[in-house]
Amino acid sequence: VQLQAFGGGLVQAGGSLRLSCAASGRTFSNYAVGWFRQAPGKEREFVAAISRSGGSTVYADSVKGRFTISRENTENTVNLQMNSLKPEDTAVYYCAARAFNVATLATQYDSWGRGTQVTVSS
Repeated sequence: VQLQAFGGGLVQAGGSLRLSCAASGRTFSNYAVGWFRQAPGKEREFVAAISRSGGSTVYADSVKGRFTISRENTENTVNLQMNSLKPEDTAVYYCAARAFNVATLATQYDSWGRGTQVTVSS
């Protein structure tokens, strides 16, 4: 499955952004999807993931209560709504897919899209 992430940008602290991950090439509903992020000089870290049906979600502690992951299988899209953004959320955000249940390790995902930059100013 091919993935493309978009929707990043520059926002002030406390603001919101909505990222989207568009998929093509395979039956999208067969894949769990995760969002990861990587800040300069840091390792890629897990943000959120959603199951194939959308019935199960997992979040990193750092984003719980602020970010919401959702999916529209009919539109082959997974969204990440990010509210109450903080400067520490600044990173390149990536979406990834795996043909099994949700997972939180980057090495467990097979397909990756290009990242989209999110910058939160203080």
